Amino acid sequence: LNFDSKALNEVGFRRNHEHSFAVDDFDASYALGTTHELEAEAEGDVQDHTEQQLLDRLQEQIEALVAGLGDGEVLVVENEQGHDYPKTRQQTANVIIEGENRLHFTYTIAPL
Repeated sequence: LNFDSKALNEVGFRRNHEHSFAVDDFDASYALGTTHELEAEAEGDVQDHTEQQLLDRLQEQIEALVAGLGDGEVLVVENEQGHDYPKTRQQTANVIIEGENRLHFTYTIAPL
């Protein structure tokens, strides 16, 4: 995983072709065990730090899923065809802290 907040606009997963299977071979070799929806949220007053915190939380989930794999199991990250998710959403609010206007950032990643 290489999650860097400086390149954040949408979260994507890139194939590295380290292990490649033809779709038919993959479907014949593996059966769906469980599914997990990747979701994360972060809040803060520094945009880059908040974005990185969001990505770190997402990475922790993925690493936990990988660590929980049994022998012969694989983790597949997929999108439903025609849907654009996981979707990154940002909310920015103006807040007053000690009499000064500040920005407060909220980021979420969720399937819908």
